[in-house]
Amino acid sequence: MTGTVSPANPLRAYAAVTAAYWAFMLSDGALRMLVLLYFNTLGFTPLQLAWLFLLYELAGVVTNLYAGWLAARFGLAATLRAGLILQIGALAALAQLDPAWGMAASVVFVMAVQGLSGVAKDLAKMSSKSAVKLLAPDGDGTLFRWVAALTGSKNAVKGLGFLLGAVLLGVWGFAAAVWTMAAVLGAILIAVALFLPAGLPTGDKGAGFAGWISPDPRVNRLSLARLFLFAARDVWFVVGIPVYFQMVLSDGTAEGRRWAFFVIGGFLALWIILYGAVQAAAPRIVGATGPDVVAKAVRWAGYLVPIPLALALAAWTAGAPADWLTVTLIAGLLVFGFVFAVNSAVHSYLILAFGDARRISRDVGFYYMSNAAGRLLGTLLSGVSYQIGGLPLCLATAGLMAALSWMAATRLQRV
Repeated sequence: MTGTVSPANPLRAYAAVTAAYWAFMLSDGALRMLVLLYFNTLGFTPLQLAWLFLLYELAGVVTNLYAGWLAARFGLAATLRAGLILQIGALAALAQLDPAWGMAASVVFVMAVQGLSGVAKDLAKMSSKSAVKLLAPDGDGTLFRWVAALTGSKNAVKGLGFLLGAVLLGVWGFAAAVWTMAAVLGAILIAVALFLPAGLPTGDKGAGFAGWISPDPRVNRLSLARLFLFAARDVWFVVGIPVYFQMVLSDGTAEGRRWAFFVIGGFLALWIILYGAVQAAAPRIVGATGPDVVAKAVRWAGYLVPIPLALALAAWTAGAPADWLTVTLIAGLLVFGFVFAVNSAVHSYLILAFGDARRISRDVGFYYMSNAAGRLLGTLLSGVSYQIGGLPLCLATAGLMAALSWMAATRLQRV
C-alpha cells in the first residue's frame, strides 16, 4: 500500500465507500434469503441447504487470504469495484437456474455461483474496512466511531436485504428477483466509478504476497476469537432457525409458504437491523477507548456464552414445537444479537487499532479470512447439528463456539 491516504475531503470519501458497501450488502442479504427459502421450498434437507453456502464461505476464506495483497498491489478502489462487478456476474448467472436440472445439478451450480458471490463480498468488505483505517483522523476516537457506524449501518442494510429477498421471492418469484438486484447493483457500480473521490491508495505494482500472517500476536489472537464468534452465530442463523421456523409457520399450502417467507425474512431482517443499530452504538455501550477496550472485549465475549446454552435447554425441554418455545427463541436470539453485536463492533475496532497502516489491508484481510472461516465452520455445523439433533443440538453447538471465542479473547490480555 503506497502510504497513507489524504483526500481533500476524508468525510466525503468515507461516505462514498460506505454507500458502495451498503448497496453491496443489500444485494448480499437478499441473495442469501432467496437461495435459502427457495431451495427449502424445493425440498432440500438442512444438510443440503448448508452445502449451498459452503463454497460461498470457503471462497471468503481464500479471497481474504489474497485480498490484502490484491489491495496492496492494485489499490483499494480497484478491489471495491471488482467486488461489485463479480456480484453482478453472480446474480446474472443465478438467474439462469432451471428447476428441471434436478437436485444434484442445481446444488453444484448454486454452490459455484455462491462461491463467486463469496469472492465478491469479501473483496468489498476488505476494501471498505481498510479504507476507514486510512481515512479516519488519529487519536480522537474517530476510528472507533467511524468503524462502528460503517459496520452497524452495513448490517442494518443487510437486514433489509433479508426482508427484500423474502418479499421479492413471494411476490415476483426467483428469477425476476435476481435480475432486479443485478440491475440495481449495476447502477451503483456506475455511480461508484463516476463519483468515488480520488485519494485512496492506488497500490504498489511490486507488492509481494509474502507476510500475510501478522507479526503482531494481538492480530492473530483476535482473528481466532473472531473465527469462533461468527461460528457461534451461523450455527443457528444459516440453517437451524430458518428451517425450524418454516416448519412451525408453514401449513404446506402455497399461501402458507408465502406467509412463512415473509415472517422468517422479517424476523431475520429485524435481527440484523437491530444488530447493526447496536454495533453503531457500541462506542457508547462499551464506554472505553485505548487499552481498556481489550478488557471489555473479554468481558463481553463471556456474556455471550450462556445465551445459546439456555436456549438449547429450552428447546430440549420442550421436545416439540410449542408457542412458548417460539416466543422464548425470538426473545433469546434478540438478546444474543445484542451481545453478539457489541462483540463484533469491538473486534472491528481492535483489528484497525492493532493493525499497522503500512500493511493494513493484509492485517484486515487475514482477520476477515478468519471471519470467513468461522462462517464456513458455522454453516457446516448448522446443517450437521440440525440434521443429527435438531434445534437443541444446533443451539448447544452455538454455545460451544461462543465459549471457544471467549477463551481466545482472554489471550489478548496476555500480550
